[in-house]
Amino acid sequence: MDFNNLNMADMFGKMADMQQKMKEAQENLEKQTTTAEAGGGMVKVTVNGKMQVTSVKIEKEVVDPADVELLEDLIVAGVNKALTDASERAKDAMQQAAGLPTGLDLNNLDLGKFGF
Repeated sequence: MDFNNLNMADMFGKMADMQQKMKEAQENLEKQTTTAEAGGGMVKVTVNGKMQVTSVKIEKEVVDPADVELLEDLIVAGVNKALTDASERAKDAMQQAAGLPTGLDLNNLDLGKFGF
Protein backbone atom coordinates (compact mmCIF):
# COMPACT_ATOMS: atom_id res chain seq x y z
CA MET A 1 0.00 0.00 0.00
CA ASP A 2 1.31 3.43 -0.91
CA PHE A 3 1.11 5.58 2.21
CA ASN A 4 2.61 8.61 0.46
CA ASN A 5 -0.72 9.44 -1.17
CA LEU A 6 -2.74 8.87 1.99
CA ASN A 7 -4.76 12.00 2.64
CA MET A 8 -5.46 12.05 6.38
CA ALA A 9 -7.89 14.97 6.14
CA ASP A 10 -9.92 13.12 3.52
CA MET A 11 -9.89 9.95 5.60
CA PHE A 12 -11.05 11.77 8.74
CA GLY A 13 -13.72 13.56 6.71
CA LYS A 14 -15.06 10.22 5.49
CA MET A 15 -15.02 8.89 9.04
CA ALA A 16 -17.00 11.91 10.24
CA ASP A 17 -19.52 11.38 7.42
CA MET A 18 -19.90 7.73 8.37
CA GLN A 19 -20.37 8.64 12.05
CA GLN A 20 -23.10 11.10 11.08
CA LYS A 21 -24.82 8.46 8.95
CA MET A 22 -24.63 5.98 11.83
CA LYS A 23 -26.13 8.54 14.22
CA GLU A 24 -28.96 9.28 11.78
CA ALA A 25 -29.60 5.55 11.33
CA GLN A 26 -29.83 5.09 15.11
CA GLU A 27 -32.27 7.99 15.38
CA ASN A 28 -34.39 6.52 12.58
CA LEU A 29 -34.43 3.14 14.31
CA GLU A 30 -36.13 4.72 17.33
CA LYS A 31 -39.03 5.64 15.05
CA GLN A 32 -39.32 2.26 13.34
CA THR A 33 -41.48 -0.48 14.79
CA THR A 34 -41.76 -4.18 14.13
CA THR A 35 -44.82 -6.26 15.01
CA ALA A 36 -44.70 -10.03 15.42
CA GLU A 37 -47.51 -12.48 16.02
CA ALA A 38 -47.74 -15.68 18.03
CA GLY A 39 -50.50 -18.25 18.25
CA GLY A 40 -51.81 -17.50 14.80
CA GLY A 41 -52.24 -13.82 15.57
CA MET A 42 -53.76 -14.30 19.01
CA VAL A 43 -50.87 -12.32 20.54
CA LYS A 44 -49.25 -9.38 18.74
CA VAL A 45 -46.13 -7.68 20.09
CA THR A 46 -44.66 -4.44 18.75
CA VAL A 47 -41.10 -3.30 19.49
CA ASN A 48 -39.13 -0.29 18.31
CA GLY A 49 -35.60 -0.15 16.96
CA LYS A 50 -34.23 0.43 20.45
CA MET A 51 -35.53 -3.05 21.36
CA GLN A 52 -38.27 -1.66 23.61
CA VAL A 53 -41.67 -3.33 23.69
CA THR A 54 -44.18 -0.63 22.77
CA SER A 55 -47.38 -2.66 22.52
CA VAL A 56 -48.84 -6.05 23.40
CA LYS A 57 -52.26 -7.00 22.01
CA ILE A 58 -54.03 -10.15 23.20
CA GLU A 59 -57.21 -11.54 21.66
CA LYS A 60 -59.89 -12.27 24.26
CA GLU A 61 -60.26 -15.85 23.05
CA VAL A 62 -56.78 -16.76 24.28
CA VAL A 63 -57.39 -15.47 27.82
CA ASP A 64 -58.35 -18.59 29.77
CA PRO A 65 -57.91 -18.45 33.56
CA ALA A 66 -57.58 -22.24 33.53
CA ASP A 67 -54.62 -22.09 31.10
CA VAL A 68 -52.49 -19.10 32.04
CA GLU A 69 -49.37 -20.99 30.94
CA LEU A 70 -50.51 -20.95 27.30
CA LEU A 71 -50.93 -17.17 27.38
CA GLU A 72 -47.52 -16.76 29.00
CA ASP A 73 -45.92 -18.94 26.32
CA LEU A 74 -47.60 -16.95 23.54
CA ILE A 75 -46.41 -13.65 25.01
CA VAL A 76 -42.84 -14.93 25.33
CA ALA A 77 -42.91 -16.25 21.74
CA GLY A 78 -44.31 -12.96 20.43
CA VAL A 79 -41.76 -10.84 22.29
CA ASN A 80 -38.85 -13.00 21.19
CA LYS A 81 -39.97 -12.96 17.54
CA ALA A 82 -40.47 -9.19 17.56
CA LEU A 83 -37.06 -8.60 19.17
CA THR A 84 -35.35 -10.90 16.67
CA ASP A 85 -37.02 -9.12 13.75
CA ALA A 86 -36.17 -5.66 15.15
CA SER A 87 -32.58 -6.71 15.78
CA GLU A 88 -32.18 -7.84 12.16
CA ARG A 89 -33.64 -4.57 10.89
CA ALA A 90 -31.31 -2.59 13.16
CA LYS A 91 -28.28 -4.59 12.03
CA ASP A 92 -29.18 -4.03 8.38
CA ALA A 93 -29.70 -0.29 8.96
CA MET A 94 -26.32 0.06 10.68
CA GLN A 95 -24.56 -1.91 7.95
CA GLN A 96 -26.17 0.25 5.29
CA ALA A 97 -25.12 3.42 7.14
CA ALA A 98 -21.56 2.08 7.32
CA GLY A 99 -21.58 1.39 3.59
CA LEU A 100 -21.68 -2.39 4.01
CA PRO A 101 -24.11 -4.64 2.14
CA THR A 102 -27.22 -5.50 4.16
CA GLY A 103 -27.65 -9.09 5.24
CA LEU A 104 -23.90 -9.48 5.78
CA ASP A 105 -23.26 -11.90 8.66
CA LEU A 106 -20.69 -10.11 10.79
CA ASN A 107 -20.89 -12.80 13.49
CA ASN A 108 -18.53 -15.06 11.56
CA LEU A 109 -15.79 -12.45 11.32
CA ASP A 110 -13.04 -12.54 13.94
CA LEU A 111 -13.06 -8.86 14.90
CA GLY A 112 -11.61 -9.46 18.36
CA LYS A 113 -8.11 -8.54 17.25
CA PHE A 114 -9.48 -5.15 16.20
CA GLY A 115 -11.01 -4.46 19.60
CA PHE A 116 -14.62 -5.35 18.72
